[in-house]
Amino acid sequence: MTEAEFDAERVRMWLVERTYSDDEQNMVILTYATPDGERYFRKERALTSFTDVRDTTAAVDAEPENVGAVDDPTDRERYAAEAERMARNHEPDDVI
Repeated sequence: MTEAEFDAERVRMWLVERTYSDDEQNMVILTYATPDGERYFRKERALTSFTDVRDTTAAVDAEPENVGAVDDPTDRERYAAEAERMARNHEPDDVI
């Protein structure tokens, strides 16, 4: 499989929300969504130390099996607006 074919199977998602977990200390939840707000991808990261550098980028290319549907119309509208804003103002690899 070529790199182009691999990339074609992934879904471009834009960062729409960054929250801190109430359940677990030192956990950040990154939510990415498609520009139409209909699909989302979540990443959870432990904030273990300052030396553990993992950049948060404006966009990620998620594997389709890791993408979920956004059922709530309010969330879908909010995600679409933020994904569109991020796509308009940033390159996918921009560190946010």
